Amino acid sequence: MGEKTRGSNKSERNINNRNSNKPTSDRNNKYNTNDKNNRFNENEKNNVDNVAEREVNLEEREDIIIGRNAVIEALKTDRTIETLYLSNSKLEGSINTIITLAKENKILIKEVDRRKLDSICNGAVHQGVIAKVTPYKYAEVSEILDLAKQRGEKPFIIILDEVEDPHNLGSIVRTAELFGVHGVIIPKRRSASISAMVYKSSVGAIEHVKVAKVTNLNSVIDDLKEKGIWIYGADIRAEEYSYQTDFSGSCALVIGNEGKGISKLTLQKCDKLIKIPMVGKINSLNASVAGGIMMYEVLKGRLK
Repeated sequence: MGEKTRGSNKSERNINNRNSNKPTSDRNNKYNTNDKNNRFNENEKNNVDNVAEREVNLEEREDIIIGRNAVIEALKTDRTIETLYLSNSKLEGSINTIITLAKENKILIKEVDRRKLDSICNGAVHQGVIAKVTPYKYAEVSEILDLAKQRGEKPFIIILDEVEDPHNLGSIVRTAELFGVHGVIIPKRRSASISAMVYKSSVGAIEHVKVAKVTNLNSVIDDLKEKGIWIYGADIRAEEYSYQTDFSGSCALVIGNEGKGISKLTLQKCDKLIKIPMVGKINSLNASVAGGIMMYEVLKGRLK
C-alpha cells in the first residue's frame, strides 16, 4: 500500500498542521476526543471536489468508505486515504477520533454540508463521514496460505460461491475476521465485490482479512485439495451436521449463493457436505448467518 496522500492546498494543510508545536504531553492519548483544535476553519467548509460530488451506487463503487467505524479501521491501517469528508454538524465522539487519526497521518480533511453527504450516499447511513480511498487491493490465494504459515496455523479459508448480496459479503468478512479465518475467496463473475457497501457491512473488518478474487473457483478448489486442504460444503441435503465434523485439519468452507446454494460442479468437488441442525418450520438460513455458525464450529473444534 502507498503512503497516505498529503494535502496540497495551503488552507487544507493548516487543519492538519495547526498547533504542531503543541507540547507532546497534551497528545499522549492519540484518541483524545476533547481536542478543541479538531474544529474546522471557515475557509475549509463546503469544499468538496468533483469526484465526491457525483452520486454513487454503493454496491459498485470501490473508492469510498462510509461510516465511522469503517473509516476508523481504515485510518488504523496502511490503506491510502486521499481525502476525508466530514459533515458540518456538531463534531463529537468518534468523529473527533477520526479527525485526530487523520491529522496524525496528514490526510486532507474537508468539511461539507451534511446534505451533500446524503446525496453522495444516495440515502445510505454515512454517520457524517466519507473517506475517498484507493480501490481495495485483492490478495492472491498464495498470500492467504502464507498468512496461515506465518501464524503457525493450519489454513482456514472461506470460499463464497456466487454470493451476490454485498451485505452478506460484508457480514461474512466481519465474522471471518472474528473467528480467525486466514482469507476469503470469491469469483470474479456473478459475485459481490469489495465496495463501499461491503466495507460498511463489514464495519471495517475488510482491512484485516485477505480477500482473493479468482477467475475459476473450481480450479482453485482443485489446487487447494492438492495442498492437503479439505473442502467442506454447506448444504441442507448433507447427512452430517457441522457439530459432528472434525475441523482440526486444514480446511476450506464453501458457502453458496443466497437462493441456489452451491453450484453443482462445486458441490461435486467438496470432500464432505455438512449442514446446520434446524428444528423450526423455515428450513433455510441467510448466507451470512449460516456462514457464521459454520465458522464458529471450525474455531470451536480447533480450540479443543
